[in-house]
Amino acid sequence: MSLSDRIAGLAARIGFEVGTKVNATHPALARAWVSFGYVAGQTVIHHAYGVASVERLAAGQYRIHFATPLADANYCWMGLVRSVSASGSQRLAITPTAADGRAAGYIDVRCVSSLAGSPADSTEVNVVVYR
Repeated sequence: MSLSDRIAGLAARIGFEVGTKVNATHPALARAWVSFGYVAGQTVIHHAYGVASVERLAAGQYRIHFATPLADANYCWMGLVRSVSASGSQRLAITPTAADGRAAGYIDVRCVSSLAGSPADSTEVNVVVYR
């Protein structure tokens, strides 16, 4: 058996072992993610996985509806918002409070200006949800 045959066999075995350990239910994999923004007076989803829709509740306030509800509201999420200009306030993604804005079927995300702390729209909001 040649060295290349042995390496190919080893790669196949590693692939099999990893495949049995990491699957769609693994907690390290995102359950949902979305890149969206408020463009020309409407909410536009740029790319998404596991997200049915994004609803604009008010300026800088959005509700992300999951395509399939999660088991419960005990999930982790991360958000990143693109600033609207090179010189100006940065935008931050926050959630309303610990008790509000989070359910198995959706999460509320607010986009705020870092200078004033007031709600502000952005053309790019990115959110990832882990459970």
